[in-house]
Amino acid sequence: MRGRVLIIVGIILLLVGVLGFVLLSGALTPDPVVPDPNTGVVPPTNTGGGNAVQLPTATPITYVNIVIAVQELPRGFRIPRDAVDIRPWPQESAPFNAVLDIEQVVNKIARTDIFREQPILSNMLVDDFTNLANDLGRVGSDASAILPATNVAIAMPIDRLTSVAYAIQDGDRVDVIVSMLFVDLDEGFQSIQPNLITLFFESEEGLEFGDTIDGRPERISLGNAIIGPSERQRPRLLTQRTIQDALVVHVGEFPEDGRFIGVPPTPTPAPVEEETTTEDGPPPPTLPPPRPDIVTLGVTPQDAVLLVWAIESRLPLTLALRSATDTNRILTEPVTMDFFMSEYRITVPGRRNYGVEPAITSIRQLDLSSTTISLSSAPATSP
Repeated sequence: MRGRVLIIVGIILLLVGVLGFVLLSGALTPDPVVPDPNTGVVPPTNTGGGNAVQLPTATPITYVNIVIAVQELPRGFRIPRDAVDIRPWPQESAPFNAVLDIEQVVNKIARTDIFREQPILSNMLVDDFTNLANDLGRVGSDASAILPATNVAIAMPIDRLTSVAYAIQDGDRVDVIVSMLFVDLDEGFQSIQPNLITLFFESEEGLEFGDTIDGRPERISLGNAIIGPSERQRPRLLTQRTIQDALVVHVGEFPEDGRFIGVPPTPTPAPVEEETTTEDGPPPPTLPPPRPDIVTLGVTPQDAVLLVWAIESRLPLTLALRSATDTNRILTEPVTMDFFMSEYRITVPGRRNYGVEPAITSIRQLDLSSTTISLSSAPATSP
């Protein structure tokens, strides 16, 4: 009987201890701290003692989504969709003119250089270089801003025949056609054949030289002879299209400040009417401004080297204007006399025992006012 009482007392004491432990643990556990949803401020907490302790609370950081560059965007670059992204940015340090909508950046043109991970600002973008209100940042020239990233600019001379009668304008696309004249050279002398021949013989007085003749020694039915040309060697003409789809950066000379995009042309001043006397006659008419004689093209670095070589070689260069919608690159055959005769099925006229009078000794020439262009001498289009 006494043993049962002890067991019951022990169980009661165990239950009282467990209950006291649970009550004490609940009293010591602080309530979860929940910040005010309106102000974001955390209320003070009481640790359970007689004195309430105010704990320091961190001010929450507010973020705003802005557009940043995810790659280098050089000045004059038209921004594609994959070159920018939306990123959270601390509101306190976000620029006031940061762009928030990515659609306001895509297909715009960078007004200045924009670096990777840099926020894009509204004043860094322009819609069109030709819009005078969106003047570019004063960094570099307009020519460098509109050049494609893989191209360089180079200038070449033009006239009205080689510039499609001055139809070419800024922003057009052109092909460059080159004409070359080939002659036979002596490999050792690097001079035009035939070589000059001087005959000499030995005598008691020494070596004696005869007259110098141009030609080549041959043995014919009449004996030994010097065969000489009746005229200077005729060069062989070849014409080929070389550079294709080159960008016309500018026609004519650039302004001194390099700004030509969106700048209205200088108007031609109206002639001033002056009183004229009878003996002086009427005043001379106002002459129109001179036509441009130079054009700047945007080409690849290798094509730029080709152009410089052609200009230094004084080769005639002719521009062919492309359609605004044509971006194809088609290989062409170099045109020589053999190609011309074969392609257009031209046969050499046979010899006859009759002819026309007067005798035809030359074909029609191309007469351009005071300038006559002859097939025997190509116009010099380079300085």
